[in-house]
Amino acid sequence: MEWWTAVILGVVEGLTEFLPVSSTGHLIVTGHLLGFTGEMASSFEIAIQLGAILAVMFYYRERLYTVVTSFPREEKSRNLILALGGAFLPAAVIGLSIHSFITEHLFSPKTVAAALIIGGITILVIERTRTQFRIHDVSELRIRDAVLIGFAQCLALFPGVSRSGATIMGGLLIGLDRKTATEFSFLLALPTMLAATGYQLVKSRELLLEENMIYLGIGMVVAFFTALAVIGAFLKYVTTNTFVPFAYYRIVFGTIVLYLFW
Repeated sequence: MEWWTAVILGVVEGLTEFLPVSSTGHLIVTGHLLGFTGEMASSFEIAIQLGAILAVMFYYRERLYTVVTSFPREEKSRNLILALGGAFLPAAVIGLSIHSFITEHLFSPKTVAAALIIGGITILVIERTRTQFRIHDVSELRIRDAVLIGFAQCLALFPGVSRSGATIMGGLLIGLDRKTATEFSFLLALPTMLAATGYQLVKSRELLLEENMIYLGIGMVVAFFTALAVIGAFLKYVTTNTFVPFAYYRIVFGTIVLYLFW
């Protein structure tokens, strides 16, 4: 592995992790184009997500501090923590059960391309049918709503679906407005991605933390700063815009990938 490979993958991770376009899918395709494939590549692509997770923690640092310190006495803080826990649980249980199978059999450009196209069409359908929203702040989420978003997140176990895309679209379907659905998706990334990345770091520690530790560090740092820029810009965008452009992007990109790797 070369240092510039780590930089490119870090940029791709930071740019795509929180957009509804599938960071895993883009990393798989980028890795194939760079000739970086196999067990090491799969582990590296998951592990550098830690940089993007830290970007979310930094961006929401004041809000997270308030929630953690006030949840014993503030109902809104308790509701948010319970909602995140309820949404995290389905992916934790199902993901742990089928993670190895997915990593071994579904991490390929063809499966990514199919998921990108199907996901793009799904976004178009949801955007054209959901016009009324009843939830305008993440603290208003009920446990039942959060669990449903958690099951939607399970779809993202399939490479190319997009964790943020699945949770944001799931949020829209149950009545969250676009900004609230996006913010909840960002916050839900913390327990979900910390668990996935931590599991991968432990499982592949010999591959990642011995010979390739310097490259892992480079990828994480690049992913952190890239993701930090994307988070603020994306939240500003969804305040007044729809996700339709991302749907068309997924369909076009997925079609190109199918053509290149068929």
